[in-house]
Amino acid sequence: MNNKYESLKLENQLCFPLYACSKEIIRKYKPLLDKLDLTYTQYIAMMVLWDKESLSVKELGEFLYLDSGTLTPLLKKLEQKGYITRDRDSTDERVLKVKITESGLKLRDDALYVPEEMGNCIKLDQEEVVFLYKILYKILRNVEGE
Repeated sequence: MNNKYESLKLENQLCFPLYACSKEIIRKYKPLLDKLDLTYTQYIAMMVLWDKESLSVKELGEFLYLDSGTLTPLLKKLEQKGYITRDRDSTDERVLKVKITESGLKLRDDALYVPEEMGNCIKLDQEEVVFLYKILYKILRNVEGE
């Protein structure tokens, strides 16, 4: 029987398992990140900064898919903790630069256990991880490109 409301069933929605997985994974991160005194969003911002060390707020937002309204309070907290500095670009006052501090770099060593702990929790083999990563980024590119 063809039901015109079939597409509205929760089990037929791709968005729901994506949402539920995201929520549950972030919940699993919480006790690990509590030890570092970081929220999940602060943690992903620090991951970018551990890699790049310095970039504009706009660039950071592009990496994290976050707008400046979300980033501003997050960056203020990280600055209060001494992990970053925020300064106007010397060549363009409109650009706010974010730089990791020595203390922020030291935090990276304390965070080394987090990816392994999360890998133990998620329990996917390397091939599944690579496949899922590619699919999720394909979805991001597709929805971002609209």
